[in-house]
Amino acid sequence: MFALGSVAKGFAASVILSGAVSGALAQEVEPERCPRLIAFEALPVVPAAFRLAQGAEQGESTVRLTYVGHSTFFIESPAGVTIATDYNDGVRPPVTPRIATMNIAHSSHRSYSPDPGIEYLLPGWGQGGEPAKWELTVDDVWLRNVTTNIRGGAAGVTRDANSMFVFEVAGLCILHLGHLHHVLTNDHLKALGRIDVVLAPVDGSYTLDVEGMIETLQKLQVPLVIPMHYFGSTTLNRFLTRMGDHYEVVLSDTPSVTLSRDSLPVQPTVLVLPGF
Repeated sequence: MFALGSVAKGFAASVILSGAVSGALAQEVEPERCPRLIAFEALPVVPAAFRLAQGAEQGESTVRLTYVGHSTFFIESPAGVTIATDYNDGVRPPVTPRIATMNIAHSSHRSYSPDPGIEYLLPGWGQGGEPAKWELTVDDVWLRNVTTNIRGGAAGVTRDANSMFVFEVAGLCILHLGHLHHVLTNDHLKALGRIDVVLAPVDGSYTLDVEGMIETLQKLQVPLVIPMHYFGSTTLNRFLTRMGDHYEVVLSDTPSVTLSRDSLPVQPTVLVLPGF
């Protein structure tokens, strides 16, 4: 394992590892779209410096992301739009989200009794054999889904039953991989487009195996990876040991991080938020 202080020492200051809710308000402008890649190989990500600090730069648009547990994150946009990923009946954020996404793979990834106060409840699976298809703009958030297959059941594989959700907020493209069971194809990569932050399941068994997850992350070429869906330190360390060959590893002592476009790391980085 790595200590946050020793790993982060060489970074300058701008990603906020704190529990304070950002008070920044978004201007009333059309949200920037995360562009689909026409030629994936031709458009590498060139991120800016990764900085740790007590506060954002003045006027900087930021998004606050909190790891609630399992595969649920709570995302807060500059304009106050709240999102819960893989919303379920066992692990929930402390307040009702305005938007909630779900996946069908297990009961810990969907809700059978969702809070009626949720304005937009988005299941990641379709009906009648058709894949789920979502594209939605809510104030300063633009979101959409890209489906993948899941294994299991009598048929062995259920097509398009998992949804990866992309959230464009504060100029960042944040990807939640859901309950991913296979390495992404070039078609998936082109549909996803540019990704800045990926929320990745790293259990290595219920979802994609560790080698397959690392292959997927390398294909995505993301500056920042945040692990989820791990079941204790043994599982997490197995992933971090392999990722340490390719990425910086930073451990946070708080479950929240505030990110901006200008705060993405130069060197690909894994940021571990506590909780599983």
